[in-house]
Amino acid sequence: MDFQASAKAIVEGVGGVENINSLIHCSTRLRFTLNDFDRADLEQLKTVDGVLGAVIAGGQCQVIIGNDVVEMFDAVQVLLGNTDNSTAKGPKQSRGKVILDFIIGVFQPLVPAIAGGGILKAVLMLIAMFGWISEKSPTYQILSLVGGAPLYLLPILVAITTAQKLKVNPLVAVSTVGVLILPDLVTMLTKGTTLFGLHVTNVTYSSQVFPAILCVLFYALMEKLFTKYSPKPIRIFFVPMMAMLITAPITLLFLGPLGYVVGEAFVSVILFLNSHLGWVATALLAGALPFMVATGMHKPMIPYVVSTFSTVGKESLYLPASLAHNISESGTCFAIALRTKDAKLRAVAISAGISALFGITEPALYGVTLQHKRAMISVVTGGVIGGAYVGIVGLSGFTIVGPGLASLPMFVDKNNPANLIHALIGFGLSFVVSFVVSLLVWKNETQASSSETDIDTTTVAAEDLRAPVAGKVMPLSAVPDDVFSQGLLGQGIAVDPSEGRLIAPTNGTIEMVYETKHALGMKTDNGAEILFHIGLDTVQLNGQYFESHVKVGQRVHTGDLLETFDVEKIKAAGYNPITMMVVTNQESYTIAVDENSSTVADQSVMNIAKLGV
Repeated sequence: MDFQASAKAIVEGVGGVENINSLIHCSTRLRFTLNDFDRADLEQLKTVDGVLGAVIAGGQCQVIIGNDVVEMFDAVQVLLGNTDNSTAKGPKQSRGKVILDFIIGVFQPLVPAIAGGGILKAVLMLIAMFGWISEKSPTYQILSLVGGAPLYLLPILVAITTAQKLKVNPLVAVSTVGVLILPDLVTMLTKGTTLFGLHVTNVTYSSQVFPAILCVLFYALMEKLFTKYSPKPIRIFFVPMMAMLITAPITLLFLGPLGYVVGEAFVSVILFLNSHLGWVATALLAGALPFMVATGMHKPMIPYVVSTFSTVGKESLYLPASLAHNISESGTCFAIALRTKDAKLRAVAISAGISALFGITEPALYGVTLQHKRAMISVVTGGVIGGAYVGIVGLSGFTIVGPGLASLPMFVDKNNPANLIHALIGFGLSFVVSFVVSLLVWKNETQASSSETDIDTTTVAAEDLRAPVAGKVMPLSAVPDDVFSQGLLGQGIAVDPSEGRLIAPTNGTIEMVYETKHALGMKTDNGAEILFHIGLDTVQLNGQYFESHVKVGQRVHTGDLLETFDVEKIKAAGYNPITMMVVTNQESYTIAVDENSSTVADQSVMNIAKLGV
């Protein structure tokens, strides 16, 4: 692969060097923070050699690379040089996106250090369980301290990542947060002490994250304040001195205890839900992870995992569910590699299956799963069943790393040797179920269409579907939401509405009306199940600006009014009113889409015909 050429194309696809505010990478993705996200061309990015997919999620433009992400990152960095566009002005992002981008920027870089140390400790415990080394030996104890160092020093690591995200002096930020874990101060807190006559709460700050984040946030305010008003000749020492002098006491008296309480409450809520939902939560999460990972929405789980580790030293929801999902991706890919007649797909499936086996699922997701509905069925089935098992047995993970074959020591528990056995069983169960299901349900697309032609070339009950709303018609691939653009729900069309009237595209019966009125389902007379979805994320409007004119079970005819909605108010509220019409049971129909540049509500935009059997 020519990384230099691909890197150049990627930079062009995200809007050029001047549009890039910052760039980081995880195990499979380049993560761009852009000044103007509208300048990113996701379709162009998906055509670049070495790119498996591209999405805008979590306040970032995420370009999925897979196993070559480090090499591609280095090639892009060469093009960026020392360019800093952080002060460039772009469109204001929503507060939610800014917060999510901040959280991911702080927690994502922590994972390699915590994972490396955690796996080292797990391997040591495994060796000790076999009796190959004594836990009382100096070698074991020193190496165990090495493995535990990242978690103990978590406030320092968080100070670094938070300072980098806020673009303040990381060394002064670390020095300020470091006060919280100084041995002498820990001793004083244990015995009880005061500061300026005020009692200082005794909190153990080692392994904590939220006190450090609050400390650096306040420090950033102080640094900018004193930098603005400090004379330049003394700025080099005056700014850090004053920022530390104010930030450290404020943190010890107020921010530190507040951060500790926030962390404890955050973990308690998650543990409460987990304990009350039990294995059902693990099974459901494992089944949902393909969609969460595809959109990058699994990343907000990292703060929960890190906080749980710092509080209880293990995690019993996300990591077990991830094990079931990762291995289900692998089992599905290997089964497809056996069944497919497509040499290119076979090569992609084998490579992606190996990656997923070791805990890296993006190549499998974007190369296989999201492109084939039957593959998704296999992955979700294997994930749910495997997730149910590991949830029932109460499997726990003891370090933050993508669960896979090489990282199985993360499930070693010296107090419960059966934990690793349960992990192995969950591993095998997820693989076998997804593998078998995929073997049973997979159909080669070219072979299937040929077979259908041999059996019966006749289709029945063909009918035209009219545009559900007036406006500009576009392909689903143009919808800025992966669930629709990648056809996860089915084939169809999208319309940028010019007016807020949703009408019946053909004769049929209303099957579903969402309580929030943003979505509606109907079944046509020939059995096609049609989903209408008005806007993106408009469920959050909770029915505001929508009015339904039909009810479940009602018979409707072509042109009947189904729903009205206020396009301008939806836009003013910050939502995209683009409306989708999707055939959700597409496997039973041939679907022909007419993607005109514009249309009116009474024109045909799609033809569906039920396959003859």
